[in-house]
Amino acid sequence: MATSRRQPRRRGGIARAFKVLLALALLAGAGVAAKPVWNHFNPEPPELTVRYRTATESAADAVRPWLEVFNTSEKPVPLSEVTLRYYFTADGDASYNFNCVEAAVGCSNLTGTVTAMDEPHEGADHFLELGFTGKAGVLEPGANSEGLEIQLFRTDHKPVRQDGDWSFDDSKRTYQDSDRIPAYRGGALVWGEEPGGRSADAATASRTAAELPEGGFFDDFAYRGPKDTALFKHGWLVRTSKGGPGIDGTWSAKGVSFPADDEAQGGQVLNLRAATDGTKKGTLQSALGTKEAKFRTGTYAARIHFTDKPTSGENGDHINQTFFTIGGSGNKYSELDNEYMPNGGWGAPGPKLDTTTWRHAEDGDRVTRKTEKSMAGWHTVLITVTKDSVAYSFDGKTLYRSGADYAPRADMAINFNTWFVDLPFTGERAWDMKVDWLYYQGGKRLSAKEAEKAAQGFQRSGVSYFDTMPAS
Repeated sequence: MATSRRQPRRRGGIARAFKVLLALALLAGAGVAAKPVWNHFNPEPPELTVRYRTATESAADAVRPWLEVFNTSEKPVPLSEVTLRYYFTADGDASYNFNCVEAAVGCSNLTGTVTAMDEPHEGADHFLELGFTGKAGVLEPGANSEGLEIQLFRTDHKPVRQDGDWSFDDSKRTYQDSDRIPAYRGGALVWGEEPGGRSADAATASRTAAELPEGGFFDDFAYRGPKDTALFKHGWLVRTSKGGPGIDGTWSAKGVSFPADDEAQGGQVLNLRAATDGTKKGTLQSALGTKEAKFRTGTYAARIHFTDKPTSGENGDHINQTFFTIGGSGNKYSELDNEYMPNGGWGAPGPKLDTTTWRHAEDGDRVTRKTEKSMAGWHTVLITVTKDSVAYSFDGKTLYRSGADYAPRADMAINFNTWFVDLPFTGERAWDMKVDWLYYQGGKRLSAKEAEKAAQGFQRSGVSYFDTMPAS
């Protein structure tokens, strides 16, 4: 009888499987350990890239960076999620402001604030932070924002020194990558380097994108002077032409300035000066108005400082400090006036404010109301226009309302003037009228408080100017 032998248990297959699993685990661990090394030598491209150029020397009248933002990722990037920082060292205790001269996305869609750093570093104790509104659009993969022409300037309008500024590089005269101008997306640093090598602080690098109302126009007069290119680009004209009112042939850009002012919400004001020595040759008057007559129904609001006394010289002039709109001609002539005359004029004593709605200039067809009281100081001045009426108010109190027969029948331009009715005596004197901000909102009635709140909101969001009016 044959006997059977017990076959030994085969272990080879299980052992081989275990060895394969062990090898894979070791390889995976090695891969994890090697990943930082791989990433170091094979970095992923940044989400954004900032390119920069300048045309200024280290000593200049203003800092003038030109910037471009490239989407170097593979996904669309909303510009409203992007902020840029330009780092610089302030000259002593000088204060700074900025404006946008030109931008492919529209200067209305570019915001900016100047901030002092809590911890200064070599080359920087301040930065200009630029952001974009929700209407700036989206950068598709590979797309470029195209040029952003910026001016950063001292509000005392003295020259700036850029030597050693972190973000300034006078060797870059054509667009080149600049890692000294950090870019952030949603508060996270995605391009460049901060002074001191610090990482992004989301609480300060990220802001809520400003939302701008349609059919509006706003300006807080952050300009360098009457020849500032941005002033013209933003739709303003400084008057230098002949004609009235006042002393013919004396309108001059020399009376228009944008000084710093501690009482201004935006830090600067439009200052309109009328000055004279009592002669026509020694007289200048000043005016600033919009280039286009494109405003009609809606609310015209401005924060204005009127004065009862000259800045220098003897009092007594028949001076006129004016906020008005004008447009059309003939049967469609339209003009809405606020004219403040602290010493009166045209045979009437002052102080007085004339609020006047015109229908025909040639035959003097108008309706008017005289408010006989001092208007010296800061006031929120409103002109509210509907198809049926025009209402004039100061600080929320209605002073006069004209009816439908005198409602504007043409689009109008917005103007601010300071001028002499006549020249009653000799001697040098100067008068100044100041404007903090202007806000027009088409098609809506706003109260003074609503206009003030809106203006403050724009400024807090870094908006110093926008124009969302329909194209002409």
